[in-house]
Amino acid sequence: MSRPSPSRNPFIPLAVIALVVAGSAAAFAYTAGWLSPQRLTPTKVVAALAPPGGPALGHRRNHAKGICFTGEFQSNGNGAALSTAQVFTPGTYPVLGRFNLATPNPNAADATVRVRGMGLQITTPDGDVWRSAMIDAPVFAVSTPQAFYELLQSAPKGAEAMKAFIGRHPEFTAFAGWAGTAPWTSSYAEDPFNGLNSFLFTDSAGTSRAVRWSLRPEATPVPIAPDELAKRGPNYLEQEIAQRVAGAPQRWTMVVTVAEPGDNTADPSKAWPQGRRTVEVGTLVVKQVEAEANGPCRDINFDPAILPRGIRVSDDPFPAARSAAYARSYDQRTAESKYYPRTPVTGGAKP
Repeated sequence: MSRPSPSRNPFIPLAVIALVVAGSAAAFAYTAGWLSPQRLTPTKVVAALAPPGGPALGHRRNHAKGICFTGEFQSNGNGAALSTAQVFTPGTYPVLGRFNLATPNPNAADATVRVRGMGLQITTPDGDVWRSAMIDAPVFAVSTPQAFYELLQSAPKGAEAMKAFIGRHPEFTAFAGWAGTAPWTSSYAEDPFNGLNSFLFTDSAGTSRAVRWSLRPEATPVPIAPDELAKRGPNYLEQEIAQRVAGAPQRWTMVVTVAEPGDNTADPSKAWPQGRRTVEVGTLVVKQVEAEANGPCRDINFDPAILPRGIRVSDDPFPAARSAAYARSYDQRTAESKYYPRTPVTGGAKP
């Protein structure tokens, strides 16, 4: 004769559910910084990007001034030795991108912004998407997300605050040296764009290598003084690239640099030594440029953590931090879409 099964306590399932909910809430609160007010959060970083008068509603919180482009990535197949990502299989893949200036002010004059950027998205037939956010500087300003937050807080306070900041973060001097001495150009087409963060490429044998990538312009850079650039108008860069691409597609060679053992892969403020292996993996071809207001890049979040199979993040903390901050910025600007000055669509213009 079988024994009767022990009675089940009806409160046990409820207790389990409560523990799960409580755990989830605690994790969310930790992520948001509620349980540790001193912890750096995406909300704090995005808020620190705003100028004294507040953010430009409806716009990206940084790199707010930009213009869209479309075109293709022509893969030559060389990258297949480094990664199984389909983007490195010989072929042509559609791209969507955005030339931009590193400023929270969408109306900033071109000559007032030192850093230029490019957001890029490449899609492949297997459904994978590769997004990247690059700048023209050869190194990043600081070594950690916390240091970046401190920079955002220090810069508006003047020379003494910046002097103290540099004392705490001497790596900033390499970036400052570039900003103070590197020539300016009068065209996005003449600028290199560098993905300063390290990522891991995994090949067909399962071997992973730390890499960084850059886009090197086909156009010859022609130096211009900032005051001369200012004379050409506050929006000259957007006007110039639109006219240049209308005349002929513009090209950049994508170059992947492979780290060697001992290279610092977690600090984008440190350049790797000269002589590292480089592989030219293809060519970016920009075929059409159009204003952001109704352009295809308007609502794209160029999240650097969106990667195809065969590429993944490394020990560099910035991609995850940028991904979280970009998401916060995206949520804010899309919620403010009514403030964004879209251009009225007439006739057969693209919406």
